[in-house]
Amino acid sequence: MTLSGISGASAGAIAASVRESIDRGALPPGALLPTVRALAQELGVNRNTVAAAYSSLAAAGAVETHGRAGTVVRHRRPLAGEGTRAPSGLVDLASGNPDRALLPAVPARLAYEPPLYGETEPDGRVVAWARSAAADLPASASLVVTAGAIDAIERLLTAHLLRGDAVGLEDPCFLSSVGVLHANGFAAVPMAVDAEGVTPAALAAALDAGVRAVVLTPRAHNPTGASITPARAVALREVLAPRPGVLVIEDDHFAAVAATSYARATPATAPRWALVRTMSKSLGPDLRVAVVHCDPDTRDRLDARLGRAVWVSTLLQGVVGHVLAAPATPVRLGEARDRYAERRRLLLMALAARGVRAAPAADGLNVWIPLRTDESEVVGGLRERGWLVRPGAAFSAAPRPAPAIRVTTATMTAARARAFAADLAGLPAGEEHT
Repeated sequence: MTLSGISGASAGAIAASVRESIDRGALPPGALLPTVRALAQELGVNRNTVAAAYSSLAAAGAVETHGRAGTVVRHRRPLAGEGTRAPSGLVDLASGNPDRALLPAVPARLAYEPPLYGETEPDGRVVAWARSAAADLPASASLVVTAGAIDAIERLLTAHLLRGDAVGLEDPCFLSSVGVLHANGFAAVPMAVDAEGVTPAALAAALDAGVRAVVLTPRAHNPTGASITPARAVALREVLAPRPGVLVIEDDHFAAVAATSYARATPATAPRWALVRTMSKSLGPDLRVAVVHCDPDTRDRLDARLGRAVWVSTLLQGVVGHVLAAPATPVRLGEARDRYAERRRLLLMALAARGVRAAPAADGLNVWIPLRTDESEVVGGLRERGWLVRPGAAFSAAPRPAPAIRVTTATMTAARARAFAADLAGLPAGEEHT
């Protein structure tokens, strides 16, 4: 046995030896592998042989290469998601959940005839809702039903990309996005966001860095509440137009209750694109159904992976379709849109009154508050005062994200907004972020 415990005379044998050591726990997550030069000397092989072995391991997602910091065994990080279990006595402003009281009613009874393999088609009412909101899309657009936005984005990326490919993500971004990329072996390239969404300069830099896909949030960006304006959409299309090989995914997760209008950032000439719209924020997380508008080739790629691009239970689709078609639903969704807008406004006004700077939050369920001090101190200080918020680091793919907190406003009241703003401004580090 060699000193490192790794053996082999070829790249394939060396890679297999490392994998076997990882599987039996001899090389735990985070373990540093020998340098290429050291292992080549130890095994008596050419450096290129070891380098090829390490490259194949990185492509398979078993290890990560950090330049001069070396090659380490990859951690299996759990996929972060929305939702919290707030301890007793804490006001939950961290969950990212919609207000249960504003969700449309679900039928108590529903006619159901079990379909068999080969008989399923997307629910007609779901398709009708999707197409009614697709006026800005090409006539050639195909439609696919998936189990929510994260399921859709993961399937889209794995249908088009290979492990190791780079993907442009908003910074900050939706907290599950980084986990999805990491789990599938994609590299995240952060793109800065301002009040109008991803900046053209950040998008251009990501494209220059070689990303093969970008994920954009056209409105109600989670966590900042930014929405892409028509002028910004034009600028983003101009940046993307010369790069037809890049897959453009727009995650319009708040579409059914959005206060802002959709402005398409995907160029009309883009050959590979997808627009994802989900029901979880408008109808509730248990009705996690998303519709994906996409180019025909992308539809074919999705079909090729699973045989047919209808993956969601027809029973679940039937419930969603019934709710969408109910006469009371548009009224309830309109009420939710107006209430969420008012609740965002209440917190922003309360923060401004205390001199606390926050992102403008044009839409959505959250307010993003940048900090100039350690976010863990602010999160801990708020917790001591009875508030549960999300630390900003959870929403970033950057190695050293700027400190911030995210506050969910779905159930905000005027009194709660004033009390929270007062407690935040009154923290010992309060003057650092005002």
